[in-house]
Amino acid sequence: MKKIGLVSITLITLSLQMNKLDAQASNYKLKNTFHIASAGGWDYIAINPTSNKLYMSHGTQVNILDKTTGDSLGIIPNTNGVHGITFINALQKGYTSNGRSNDVTVFDLNTNAVITKIATGENPDAIFYEEFAKRIITCNGKSKDLSIIDPTTNKVVATIPVGGKPETAVSDNAGSVYVNVEDKNEIVKIDIKNNTVVAHWSIEPGEEPTGLAIDIKTKRLFAGTDKKLIIVDANNGKVVAKLPIGDGCDGVAFNNDLKYIYTSNGEGTMTIVKENSANDFKVVENIKTKKGARTIGNDESTHLLYLPTADFETQVAGDKSRPKMIPGTFQILVYGNK
Repeated sequence: MKKIGLVSITLITLSLQMNKLDAQASNYKLKNTFHIASAGGWDYIAINPTSNKLYMSHGTQVNILDKTTGDSLGIIPNTNGVHGITFINALQKGYTSNGRSNDVTVFDLNTNAVITKIATGENPDAIFYEEFAKRIITCNGKSKDLSIIDPTTNKVVATIPVGGKPETAVSDNAGSVYVNVEDKNEIVKIDIKNNTVVAHWSIEPGEEPTGLAIDIKTKRLFAGTDKKLIIVDANNGKVVAKLPIGDGCDGVAFNNDLKYIYTSNGEGTMTIVKENSANDFKVVENIKTKKGARTIGNDESTHLLYLPTADFETQVAGDKSRPKMIPGTFQILVYGNK
């Protein structure tokens, strides 16, 4: 066997290290940018899994886009202070949570026509369809409770106080709902069949939890907090891992196929974490996005990610106020790994 020189060994070592990094990389890159000319702020973005439609909360309306091309497909009007959007495709109904008018707009998924409005608690923020109990749930920030809506009657059938400001909720599809309570640094577990609070779990050292996602198979909750992703056992509330993420996280998503957890960080990054097992998690990478891209839409059918943001005015050094959006620059960044 021939001897290998020091230079050759160094090159081989570097090559192995680069291959290892390549294997770990997610390969997510910016694929497209959808521009929306209308004015106003934004919050959640939602993809209807049975259609080609993307729904974007935007000021006093919801913009509906073709998720492939970004072409406009219509709007849902008069959703004052809209935060979130969810769907029940079996009923051909969509729902928006309207924070300033304290209600939910129900609309027809085929025609976009408004069907009715439902009064909720104060400042409804996140909204989602809970399949186990077949209920629409809103997280009401100001009244510190959840509104439970029967979609067949369009009536609130229960109100569940959670003891603090609920940000986001997810379900295990087996009778339990989990809620991030921002001002208490905890997750609240709900028995959705009986509409009762089962437990309050501290997630410290995580502070001000916002985005929340779940892996139903491993029973793990992923809570986005101040520069940390806190991973919690959904069975007992124990914190099983704490990982560094970017600053200003307001959205967390989970890809069941790739076993990736994504956090969208308002500072202008997206952190990707790999779930290797129920107790083994690693940060894969931090991808540069754009400042303000703090929420996220996850399309598991395509593995595309949608992050809304805008361009902002330059701030004076030392100014800690929220930067002003430049009118007409609202956009959705589309990231993919293929």
